[in-house]
Amino acid sequence: MASSSAKTTAADIEVDPAVLADLEVDSYDSSGFATSTQSLTSSINSYVFENGRRYHAYYGTEKNHLPTDEKEQDRMDMHHEIMLQLLEGKLHLAPIGNSPQRILDIGTGTGIWAVDCADTYPSAEVIGTDLSPIQPSWVPPNLKFEVDDMSEIWGYKDDSFDFIHVRNLSQSVEDWDHLLRQIYRCTKPGGYFELAECEFTIKSDDGTAGPDFQKYMKLLTEACVKLNRPTVTADMAKDLLDRGGFEDVKVVTLKQPFGPWAKDERMKKIGAMVMLTADAGAEGYGLAMFTRVLGMTAEDSLALCQKTSAEIRNKNYHVWEPFHVAYGRKPLKASEDK
Repeated sequence: MASSSAKTTAADIEVDPAVLADLEVDSYDSSGFATSTQSLTSSINSYVFENGRRYHAYYGTEKNHLPTDEKEQDRMDMHHEIMLQLLEGKLHLAPIGNSPQRILDIGTGTGIWAVDCADTYPSAEVIGTDLSPIQPSWVPPNLKFEVDDMSEIWGYKDDSFDFIHVRNLSQSVEDWDHLLRQIYRCTKPGGYFELAECEFTIKSDDGTAGPDFQKYMKLLTEACVKLNRPTVTADMAKDLLDRGGFEDVKVVTLKQPFGPWAKDERMKKIGAMVMLTADAGAEGYGLAMFTRVLGMTAEDSLALCQKTSAEIRNKNYHVWEPFHVAYGRKPLKASEDK
């Protein structure tokens, strides 16, 4: 029987009094926080344009409703740094030791996690897979990227990876049981699987959540449910790993603040980075989901995205999003028990 435990960072995030000093001014600009970022330069081999954004065309556009253009790549790289800060500099929480031999990163995106992982474990072979070839060409010698569809039967051998990592893919996964079977099969006995997901909901410790952001999250959740790709909660994450056959499952839930309103300096820095990605993040997650899945007009969808990003930059709203990290170990006698 797999054992499970959950840990939640439940303490309220205290608002910095300086943020509340002048409630007549909504913007963070006067507090010294910039609200724009520079784009990264990248290329892609096959894509479609829709509502001013570029989306992948590999295996069909319905596989992933997030864009793959430079604006989104910039956001993904920034979000990688945000999650590093949330995990206090750690790439993962699974205790994989200092000398893993093979590591697989599913849905690698820009490949930034895989690059950092390859640098951290230079003796390991690291593989990053994604639907779109948007990863860099210059990478550590122990890293390679592959264009692949995680929803198909994997070509990797049984018991071939010490660590398999999945991050922020819930909006693209329709059949978790199939994915978990592939992950379990390819993980070595004693190896680890880690799932890290932001839950599509917002909370506020002081009751200041804005109406447009709440509406945005409600519609995003509705679209995910309609696609049979529900947002991952802490309970769901634990259940997925338990159901997948992993043991000693642990779930850690952290708070990702939207905006630099927190008194704690580390949380303030995280919130500032989230604010910098507000426009790209709101459009990236919402625009295609609202138009393709819910049938909203492009104008209404974009307007809601813009209102949401404006609320993130409004210092009167102090909201955060749950970030769940779940990991478990494949039993040493997996071939006999599974």
